[in-house]
Amino acid sequence: MAVTDIERGLSIAEVEERIAAGKINRNMELKTKSVKELIIENLCTLFNLINAVLAILVIMTGSFKNLTFLFVVFLNTAIGVIQSMRSKKMVDKLTLLTSKKAVAVRDGAEVELDLDQIVLDDIIRLGRGDQIPADAMVVSGEALVNESLLTGESDLIKKQPGSELMSGSFIDSGLLRARVIHVGADNYVAKINNEAKYVKKVNSEIMNALNAIVRFASLIMIPLGLALFASSVSELWDAAGTPGESALSWCFSELLAGRVPSSALLSTVGALLGMIPQGLVLLTSSVLAIATVRLARRKVLAQQLYCIETLARVDVLCLDKTGTITSGHMEVEGTYPLPVEGVGFGADSDEAAVPVETTVLDFALANVARATSADANETCQALLNYYADRPVEVSEPLAVIPFSSSKKWSGASFAQGSYVMGAAQFVLSERAFAQVENRVAELADTCRVLVVARVDGFTPDGDMVGEAEPVGFVTIRDEIRTSAAETIGYFNEQGVTLNVISGDDPRTVSSIARVVGVPGADAYVDATTLDTPSKLDAAVDRYHVFGRVTPQQKRELVQALKRRDHTVAMTGDGVNDVLALKEADCSVAMAAGSDAARNVAEIVLVDNDFASMPAVVAEGRRSINNLQRSAALFLTKTLFSMGLAALCIAFPPYPFEPIQMTLINFFCIGAPGFVLGLEPNNARVKGSFLTNVLKRALPASLAVIMAAALDIFVARVFGFNQLTLSTMCLLTSCAASVSLIWRISQPLTPLRVVLFVFVVVGILAGVIGFPELLSIANLSMGEAVILLAIVVFTCTVFFKLAAKMDSLKPRRRHAATGFGRGVRVRLGRGGGKVSSTGSTAQRFAKRVAADMAQRREERTAREAEVRALEGVEKAQPKKKKSAGAKRSRVTKSAQGIKVSMPSKKKKPAKKA
Repeated sequence: MAVTDIERGLSIAEVEERIAAGKINRNMELKTKSVKELIIENLCTLFNLINAVLAILVIMTGSFKNLTFLFVVFLNTAIGVIQSMRSKKMVDKLTLLTSKKAVAVRDGAEVELDLDQIVLDDIIRLGRGDQIPADAMVVSGEALVNESLLTGESDLIKKQPGSELMSGSFIDSGLLRARVIHVGADNYVAKINNEAKYVKKVNSEIMNALNAIVRFASLIMIPLGLALFASSVSELWDAAGTPGESALSWCFSELLAGRVPSSALLSTVGALLGMIPQGLVLLTSSVLAIATVRLARRKVLAQQLYCIETLARVDVLCLDKTGTITSGHMEVEGTYPLPVEGVGFGADSDEAAVPVETTVLDFALANVARATSADANETCQALLNYYADRPVEVSEPLAVIPFSSSKKWSGASFAQGSYVMGAAQFVLSERAFAQVENRVAELADTCRVLVVARVDGFTPDGDMVGEAEPVGFVTIRDEIRTSAAETIGYFNEQGVTLNVISGDDPRTVSSIARVVGVPGADAYVDATTLDTPSKLDAAVDRYHVFGRVTPQQKRELVQALKRRDHTVAMTGDGVNDVLALKEADCSVAMAAGSDAARNVAEIVLVDNDFASMPAVVAEGRRSINNLQRSAALFLTKTLFSMGLAALCIAFPPYPFEPIQMTLINFFCIGAPGFVLGLEPNNARVKGSFLTNVLKRALPASLAVIMAAALDIFVARVFGFNQLTLSTMCLLTSCAASVSLIWRISQPLTPLRVVLFVFVVVGILAGVIGFPELLSIANLSMGEAVILLAIVVFTCTVFFKLAAKMDSLKPRRRHAATGFGRGVRVRLGRGGGKVSSTGSTAQRFAKRVAADMAQRREERTAREAEVRALEGVEKAQPKKKKSAGAKRSRVTKSAQGIKVSMPSKKKKPAKKA
């Protein structure tokens, strides 16, 4: 494309020509699945395959009534498909609200397009925070580009005319126009499998627990099923009385004769059906999908199902001040010029004069803001609004340096001189900053403070030439969200540690954090003083307010918190938050933020309101707590089925028929599981998911296995037939399941009472109303009395085991540091136990080595604390030392490192 076409762009005819040729930027990002894909995904599952095989085996026996378990399979699949389609519809609708746009030049005018409307050779305009939608070549302008989403390197790369832009990277600062050179599948980002949308490994305890359960069940059921079938066939072979022929040969001969060993197949199918936790995976997906729909109604887009769970487990929340605590709407509070001599008044013959009626500060602020207006951030926009109706002469810029999150300043050169505005610590030298430090501290108490300084010019790379000389300050007020204090209070009540991380002056950040109620907001640190990893690492444990933080330091702070085994969430909306958002366990972005921030975030707040966060936590807690209760029902059936199958290998046959398992699946597991899984529950999440589920499921499973063993023993002693044994096992299993439902329903609510009554009535109606269908025996009075006694025994055993399980405490192991590393102390359920790990000589050698290592660690910790404190003192306004001033002192204490700090200032009122 000719240079003269840069301003005109493509014509409508040229666009239509490229569309006809298929040269359009087809959306290659991950999308929600189609209806066909959702149906196939829910239909073609491992469990459905197993159920289909079992159904074929049942059909071979001719016992069609035992196919009723397929009804539960069809119902589960239908619920899964319907729920998936509802979630798809809601997420697609919400995604449209956060869809990204691009600005292209066509027929000489700028037009806003969806990304899939871009065609080859389009001229697109890109500014700060924009993600590059397609591979392009820069044709005008300059920008610093962050390619970390593609390459992992966080260094900014300067792009000039002729430079190539990779799709998926984003503009950190600057403004440019570029010609699209690749579209659709030809884009770099498409060739690396959509790595531009950074997909982190899901940190989900529920998903890991479910995978472990499924793998365990899949591995165990096949050998148990084969062994149980062989045992049942062997019993039939014994009953047939065919000496001289092996059980295997007899089985094959029976099959060839068209006689299927029906009882052996049915008992095996009944056992395998019990081992399949088929509803557990479905329940989990449904609960999380419903949570996603509920959040969507609150204008919260969850881009991953399991991120809801992760946020509910978060114990440290890192907040970006701008856009999260504050609304991002800024206004100029005031300007404060400094006395300037001979600057910009024509004293230098090479420079034009600033009008006498205009201060140098006003001239510099107004013209730098106008020069960088094409790439205006919130601060620049506030300055533009402030000077819109003020008579300040407009000067044509000779060079423009856009704002960069890494430099934290912007600037421009004019005939009257070169000026920069930005954070004082980044703009001024140590000498110049020391002269104005007290004034900056005064102004920074409630507002963001920017210094305006004169420089000699700029290098081709956009760096300042010469030492910056301050000409004044401007204070910017950021509006605090009305809901911020309430939301912060909610997280405080929930025991979540709050850290405010911002690129602004730490005094301003501290002031705002204090207003909204962030604990420890009075203690803050200037991240420019954290210039070594040890200083930053020490600051993580000491401070909750961090100012002047660079994007790389934000990421390092999150990494330091994760190294301490915290589950960390990070909120942000700008390109400077991307690295930290990628690193956090759960990342939250504002929809109004940059494309890059939205792309790496797992949760997007569509209405840009931080007040939506408690709703996300509540949904996560509801999902986790309810799933823990419901999963206990599913896992109980799996565990007792495996235990019974192992028992019946030695004492065949297996007592349950498939149709009887259908009754248990529906009334004892499916119905209560789904009802309990979807009710409100905002209790705090405690403990491990799998551990909590096993503590609930094991007592019921053991009670059923013990009851079944007692049933088998009684049946053999009194000579009960197989139908009577099956009936007794069914009712004792239902008794244990009903006891479990009663226990997990505590405390009772009207809904849970109705559910409990429904379960009991449903079981009784099935047993009494459909005895032939469910293969229920007509018990005699004696059999009924024995069954009642076993039922009472089963319930008693369950409640005793459950109480014992609740009283167990997790085993902990601690090294007894008071006796050296050679002594081990185990603090378990039954008390403490001290044991030796070696001989006296070995313990002595280990103790000496441990003491030396401990002293090194303590020395390193003290040095880190001292360095951190020195950095803090540098960041504080310098005060005149009194004669009796005391220095801070670092000493060793029983708790570790103790820092004694002198009082900062004694007020006169207190002296009196």
